[in-house]
Amino acid sequence: MSNKYKILVVEDEHNISSLIGALLEADGYQVISASDCANGKMLFFSHRPDLILLDMGLPDADGITLLGEVRKASFIPVIVISARTDEADKVEALDHGANDYVTKPFSSAELLARIRSALRTAAFHSDNGIYDGVFVSDGFLIDYDARRVFVDGTEVKLTQTEYNIIAFLSRHPGKVLTYSAIIKEIWGYSDSGSVKKLQVNMANIRKKLGARPGKKNYIVNELGIGYRMCERSEPVSDKTAATSHSTVAK
Repeated sequence: MSNKYKILVVEDEHNISSLIGALLEADGYQVISASDCANGKMLFFSHRPDLILLDMGLPDADGITLLGEVRKASFIPVIVISARTDEADKVEALDHGANDYVTKPFSSAELLARIRSALRTAAFHSDNGIYDGVFVSDGFLIDYDARRVFVDGTEVKLTQTEYNIIAFLSRHPGKVLTYSAIIKEIWGYSDSGSVKKLQVNMANIRKKLGARPGKKNYIVNELGIGYRMCERSEPVSDKTAATSHSTVAK
């Protein structure tokens, strides 16, 4: 399974929604779509997208309503796409937590550029900061822009869920994250099988990263509590990062 960024498009005009969906998929994104606030909210909590494209004029409620619901639970990027051109509408959306505001009609190139910018900003944001879009610890490297993971220069093939778990842990290095915190971030809900599902994913992740008893491992299991990502090391240079990638390509 690929590690594509997942984008939720909330747009009630079918032609526009289809056009945006085709554009995003052609550019390598995974797309889920909703035509009103209610379905948009449901898909947000069930699919945990990486970014939302949100129209304001929706049939069941104003897009500001959905934006407010999203901001209660997450700081993922939200880009408003709207025919409303008044400055007051733009200010209201931005004040309610939108990351950007694109007016219709817009060019494909502009929309894709704004999406890339928002995703880069989100990847760099954490309480401790991210070094040039990568996390590095000893031979372990996460390239957030490419959504790829390397151990000693060799790429580790992960499912989308496995990558999302690793990326979340890496944004809080050295901190124990509880089972419930990880489950809420990755799946958005908890049920009787959630902890077991997380443990199965973590067992697969640690195996793929080469975890061994008695040695320093990149992810530590705090029994009965949660998991902790190792502290990161000093940032690598562009040359070092490029070497890691070229090693994989050979």
